Amino acid sequence: MSARTTSAKEPDMTALTVTTDRTKFLRLALSADAVVTGGNGLVYLALAAPVSSLLGPEAGVLRGIGAFLLVYGAAVGFLATRRPISPAATKAVIALNIIWTLGSVAVVVTGAAGLTTIGAIWAIAQALVVGVFAELQITGLRKIR
Repeated sequence: MSARTTSAKEPDMTALTVTTDRTKFLRLALSADAVVTGGNGLVYLALAAPVSSLLGPEAGVLRGIGAFLLVYGAAVGFLATRRPISPAATKAVIALNIIWTLGSVAVVVTGAAGLTTIGAIWAIAQALVVGVFAELQITGLRKIR
């Protein structure tokens, strides 16, 4: 029997290397936000007239919101791919998500956008989803520190 030694070029198979990517949670939260936001923007752009009938705001308003959401979703998606993820940019996303959440509630409460009942329910549902994204992103940001 010959004794086998591990050379410098050959990995030691008895050692288990575990690596953790502390940004994984934040990347996932940002990516999910980007997909949902971009998808919402696409629907508002492509289907503005029927969505207007359902939710209440004029089709032109929905197209403007859709364009914003599409660009914003792309920017959030881009941020999710950066190595490292910028904490400052992530804080900006969180701030904008909080503003969107509060703004959505304000629009429903004040009746400023002429929402239908379904539109008001949709706006509150969106506010909840965006608020959850903000909370997940805050949690993800804390994990990378």
